[in-house]
Amino acid sequence: MKTKLIVWMGVLLLGWFTISCAQATPADVTLKDYGADPTVLNIDTYTMSNNNFRAALWTGTKLQVTLMSIPVGGQIGLEEHPDTDQFLRIEDGKAKVLMGDSKKSLTFVKTVGKDFAIMIPAGKWHNTINTGDRPLKLYSIYAPVEHPRGTVHQTFEEAEEAEHQH
Repeated sequence: MKTKLIVWMGVLLLGWFTISCAQATPADVTLKDYGADPTVLNIDTYTMSNNNFRAALWTGTKLQVTLMSIPVGGQIGLEEHPDTDQFLRIEDGKAKVLMGDSKKSLTFVKTVGKDFAIMIPAGKWHNTINTGDRPLKLYSIYAPVEHPRGTVHQTFEEAEEAEHQH
């Protein structure tokens, strides 16, 4: 019995060590838009390494992945995508999520944190506000594509300016 337990503990330890060694480190991260090329990466490491307000990571023909870093007290900004569904995943930090049928009626309010997923249906007004004490790190999936390929906005203000130019 003890021998089996020791063998299983060894197998688990070896598996953990193998997985840990295979993980990308921040030094391995190249933040860029990988276009529509087949891509495999550690989304947690990439999300945590991003310090831009928004950076497109992968832009296909029907789907886009962006990384976001929202400063303390900052927000994504109140917006609505008439034809685009959106998925957000919080990798680190705390936030308040608001959604509703109009700008003035954000009746869906939730507090979220690390490992939470947020699904935003097309046509819903929404905002995510960083309520934590460190940058809110998340990634967003848009279907269809929302931002031009290669988009990088270092700040909220830069993102707002780009939106007004479209």
